[in-house]
Amino acid sequence: MAGNALRVLAAPFVAPPPNGVAVRTRLKGLSAHDVEVLGAVGRHLGSLAGRDINARCAAGLEHDATQWALRKRELSATSSARWAGSITRATHDQWALARRCLAANIRDLEAGIARIRQRLALDLGAPGSRGVPGGYRSRREWHAKSRRLHVLVDRLAAARADWDAGRVRVVRGGKRLATTRHHLDAAGLDEAGWRAHWEAARLFLAADGESGKRGGNQTIRLTPDGQVSLKLPSPLAGLANAPHGRYVMDARAVFAYRGTEWADRVAANRAVAYRIHYDVGRDRWYVTASWRHTATTQLSLKAALAGGTVIGVDTNNDHYAAWRLDRHGNPIGRPERFDYDLSGTAAHRDAQIRHASSRLLHYAKRCGASAIAIENLDFTDSTTREKHGRKKKFRRLISRFPTARLAARLISMSAGQDISVIAVDAAYSSRWGGQHWQQSTSTATHQTTRHEAASLVIGRRARGFGARRRTAPPPRDRSDRVGHRTVQAAPRQPGREGTRPPRTGPPPQVVSPPGKRKRRPSPPNTVRDGRSERQWIYDSLPLTI
Repeated sequence: MAGNALRVLAAPFVAPPPNGVAVRTRLKGLSAHDVEVLGAVGRHLGSLAGRDINARCAAGLEHDATQWALRKRELSATSSARWAGSITRATHDQWALARRCLAANIRDLEAGIARIRQRLALDLGAPGSRGVPGGYRSRREWHAKSRRLHVLVDRLAAARADWDAGRVRVVRGGKRLATTRHHLDAAGLDEAGWRAHWEAARLFLAADGESGKRGGNQTIRLTPDGQVSLKLPSPLAGLANAPHGRYVMDARAVFAYRGTEWADRVAANRAVAYRIHYDVGRDRWYVTASWRHTATTQLSLKAALAGGTVIGVDTNNDHYAAWRLDRHGNPIGRPERFDYDLSGTAAHRDAQIRHASSRLLHYAKRCGASAIAIENLDFTDSTTREKHGRKKKFRRLISRFPTARLAARLISMSAGQDISVIAVDAAYSSRWGGQHWQQSTSTATHQTTRHEAASLVIGRRARGFGARRRTAPPPRDRSDRVGHRTVQAAPRQPGREGTRPPRTGPPPQVVSPPGKRKRRPSPPNTVRDGRSERQWIYDSLPLTI
């Protein structure tokens, strides 16, 4: 019985809104001289960023504020104090990210080693219990996994040694792009094309915002009318075409999305950070503006549900299943489906998620919903190769499913629509939805799917209700002396026993459930007379023998 015990469900909570925003636009009208200056500045600052990340990695755990100031002072001599501050801050963030990735790698290796050792200790073909796999199926698989165990142990020892020594491995431009250099045919690139991507990825054109400075940024400055200018590093001061070593571009940048908010910050000289990058595939230059929101008080769960209507959302591999619920946890109307395609590149998947989330939010606004209840999905403990080794289809699913990206997109987009996002524990939602809601909500014209029933359970959990439709009283025995075994409407409830209104139109079209019938229907046990559908004919008993 211990193996069948259900885990305790986590309480729902309101997801905190984003504390920042980033908008991107294209630099239009670039002249040849603008492109030359941007390339020269980006390459120069990129070389300084490469040397700085080498110095930071060499310092390891011994790095302190004094060394940080020394690095910044050395970079200021060949750029400027503001460029040096942006480079050292970006270097520190990159080192911290690599450190977190190393810790995650150690956890994955430990989980894989523990799982292999547990299965190797069992007999071949031994059955597994609930949530724990059994032994390996064959001697060949057992031998292969025993060899892999030694490989993982060696990797874990090396990773722990790097962690203790404070060593991290960072590739400016990306490890994937660096590996592509050895597989140009598979990537569909030649050496010149790869070199263009590599150099564009290693450019550094980013400047942090400064409150109180003109336009919110002294290094890269954008005016409300779209003029772009930047402070040139000291070795490139000869390229300046404006006073104080600045270069004013012929290009213009206008932010269509959140442009009014950005213009207000620039006019008030509030901090705005900028990043300029080059897209080789499109042969375009882009600028991204980012800033922090003013700290706001996060809504409580009670305040988020005060509006009454909640949209329960079940997240699946190819669609959102959404259903509207009232304040009592009852479904309203019919469910909605919002499809997306997670195949292809990461950019394509991101665009699909944005499009589906936009349609979901538009549906919530039309319904007057104040909150969206969504599953708090987390596959970090389920993506190990050793846990789902044979389930390749499921491994591909959870590997490509962008849970963090999906949650971040939906939370940031809902914040702009004044809609709260409630994170709900996803345990047993599909199972209990199919058990308690799938059949009861199906009609002659619509067969409720398991995912749609799960969205009801998710919405009810956000409201504080259970998955069951009704609560049965505890009877003392099998009789009904304490009342009906299932709570029903009161005997004097108006309309409880009333007749149904006559049907005036044609009968509704019956839609069969998806799938094929597993067996043929059995013949009736009684014989019907052709004259009447309600007259039953039985064989008469003989009066005499």
